[in-house]
Amino acid sequence: MVLSQTSDQQRKIATLNDTFRTTFLCGSIYVTAGVNSLGRQFVAEVLVAVREFDSFEDSNDPYDEHDFGSLVVEERKLFWKIDYYDPSMLGGSEDPADMQVTRRVLTVMLAEEY
Repeated sequence: MVLSQTSDQQRKIATLNDTFRTTFLCGSIYVTAGVNSLGRQFVAEVLVAVREFDSFEDSNDPYDEHDFGSLVVEERKLFWKIDYYDPSMLGGSEDPADMQVTRRVLTVMLAEEY
């Protein structure tokens, strides 16, 4: 996160993150080996839960970007995180509020994999 970001930029980033997270369009979705090892049905349930997540608060979203979440599926604690890369995926995005220079990547992991 760039420290000089304005609240307008944060709102735009949060909106872009919410759109990506709820549609899985215009980015990449990854699940870790631990999540994948629990089977296709579990992965499907987790992805639905990530799409439906809306419990953003100061403790899990201190920068108001909606880029992280913690949830429980089938008694398993999971985290999801959105990271911002440049279009080549070789480095970080210069401006996560600009879709033209940002590729979003959402990773879902078991809490114990963190």
